[in-house]
Amino acid sequence: MADRILVTTDDLEHAVRINASLEAAGFNTTLAHTLDEARQAIRREPAPDCIVVTGGLHEPGAAQLLGLARDRSISTLGLVEQTEPDAKGLARRLGLTGYLSKPADPAEVTATVRRLIDRRKLQQRTGIIGESPAIQEVLVKIEQMAPVSATVLVEGESGTGKELVARAIHDLSPRRAKPFIAVNCAAIPETLLESELFGHEKGAFTGAAERRLGRFELADGGTIFLDEVGEMAPATQVKLLRVLEDQSFFRVGGTQPIKVDVRVVAATNKALKEEVALGRFRDDLFYRLNVLYIYLPPLRERKADIPLLVRRFIAEFAREHDRTFRGITPEALQILVDADWPGNIRQLRNLIESMVVLAPEGEIRADDIPRDIRERGRGLPMRLVGATRDVAGQELEFIFRSLVELKLQVEELRRRLEERPQRVEVIEVGPGSALSPTAPVEVEPPSEAEVLYRPGMTMAEVERVAIEAALREAKGNRRKAAEVLGIGERTLYRKIKEYALA
Repeated sequence: MADRILVTTDDLEHAVRINASLEAAGFNTTLAHTLDEARQAIRREPAPDCIVVTGGLHEPGAAQLLGLARDRSISTLGLVEQTEPDAKGLARRLGLTGYLSKPADPAEVTATVRRLIDRRKLQQRTGIIGESPAIQEVLVKIEQMAPVSATVLVEGESGTGKELVARAIHDLSPRRAKPFIAVNCAAIPETLLESELFGHEKGAFTGAAERRLGRFELADGGTIFLDEVGEMAPATQVKLLRVLEDQSFFRVGGTQPIKVDVRVVAATNKALKEEVALGRFRDDLFYRLNVLYIYLPPLRERKADIPLLVRRFIAEFAREHDRTFRGITPEALQILVDADWPGNIRQLRNLIESMVVLAPEGEIRADDIPRDIRERGRGLPMRLVGATRDVAGQELEFIFRSLVELKLQVEELRRRLEERPQRVEVIEVGPGSALSPTAPVEVEPPSEAEVLYRPGMTMAEVERVAIEAALREAKGNRRKAAEVLGIGERTLYRKIKEYALA
């Protein structure tokens, strides 16, 4: 069935030309000559897929019409006068899905309408709400990534909807008829995670009374979602890497390899590249997970989506709790837009539910919003990646991230040095030169803590000598040695084992 378009005739000349272009493109169009006709068309079943408002956007009737369209999740395109001083602000206040300035080319209007409809359909299928460029980019990436089987890494703060993205990728993929299995790696104790993922044989450990299938086996043919993968222990990281490389694994206590066909979508609220630099996550696993990448922005970076989310949540919870609800006042909505939302969409959703239940007279007003939100407080302190305590200031976060970036640059320089062939430059000296073999040279004996480089040493040998010197200087205290070397304790332990220094 052709998509249905409603065109208002506020600007009759534009309306006629746009209607003809839409019909030529295969759309089913209707011209609304009055506000009542437009309202009836919106309430009718099936409702239009998109409404083109050709003028009169400052009229009270336009705001009512667009509000009715929003309640029915209909896309809206407004034609704004060229003399409008703040077209973007007007579109935002009215809740338009998109806008174009007059005079509008009918072909451009048709193309925009098609794009808005396709975007709305994708949002309805995925449940991902938002009109901001960042969210539209996420939706485009989901469409591009869904048909293939490559591993996907989703990064974003807690509460931004990472599982929703993973489910959208699965639901749009050829694996949609197979299982979608979600695992929260942070919620399962380290000692049990391996068994949860890969299963175990009877008698593999105390309490293993029977064979149990792991999540990878249960997801065979479908998709497994590994949430908070950054919390995974190093030993389990190694086993996950094997699964990603050859799609096989051993149950705990098993001797036969199990082959599976599973697509992996991993998510984390940490910056895994920084975790790799700090020695807390395997670099080979990071590169294997990061084949396809999606970044989910926090709510404070997509404030334009907040009005849309608020209205959607109000409608959802009004139905769920059987409440007659008029909506939210402009003052209250602006307070929500200005808030910081450290808990992101999850925090906003929970707040809207509580206000729908508790707000008097079926309308959210400014006084109904908690004080910490009204005063633009975060409600919770911002937690910095890698910090040992919660802080509210921005300076410490900037310093920390600068240090991590510096470490990443050092790691990159070291990698390039390892790949670069060693070159020794020969300098010819004369008999009278200070560098002449006959000239006396005073050389101080090296202290016990100094690391000496000898020509011909590899980077691995230099690293070994540096670790030995740091351990001597720290008198065997590995924590202090790790601090001196500027690496994590786990990384130091791995290097000690690698170089047989224990």
